[in-house]
Amino acid sequence: MARFHFVLALLALCLGAASAFMAAPARLPAAAVERAPRANTITMIRHGKRMKKLGRPADQRKAMLRSLTTEVIRHGRVRTTEARAKAVRKYVDKMIGLGKDGSLHARRQAMAFMYDKELVHALFEQAAERYEDRNGGYCRVLKDIKPRRGDAARTAVIELV
Repeated sequence: MARFHFVLALLALCLGAASAFMAAPARLPAAAVERAPRANTITMIRHGKRMKKLGRPADQRKAMLRSLTTEVIRHGRVRTTEARAKAVRKYVDKMIGLGKDGSLHARRQAMAFMYDKELVHALFEQAAERYEDRNGGYCRVLKDIKPRRGDAARTAVIELV
């Protein structure tokens, strides 16, 4: 029985009470508690910012998306799985938007993301005139009817508009 009381006291100590045998401290009403002023910092809330993991660790996923983005811009269309096509659409639109911007900062951002530097130069030369009347949606995802041979994955074609 003494062991039980000892364990109970130890558990209460771990959970924050001073002792299992002491009365809990009286709580102040919520209006009486003063709150510290907030610092001049912006708190980031990530609501709705989930992304598909595509069955890979973060570094491999980023490399795959960079590679697919580079190839879509190089060839105009790429056949891949449906999930990858939907994931890479965001990055292709971002790169073409940077190409339309044409500033030095946008060029450096595109060079940091894409693997082919000559392709970045070509993108910045052609994107502004090709997509001048379009404000977004520079690529489309078309779902294939037939699944991929080997693992029957659903495939899609991502292409530039």
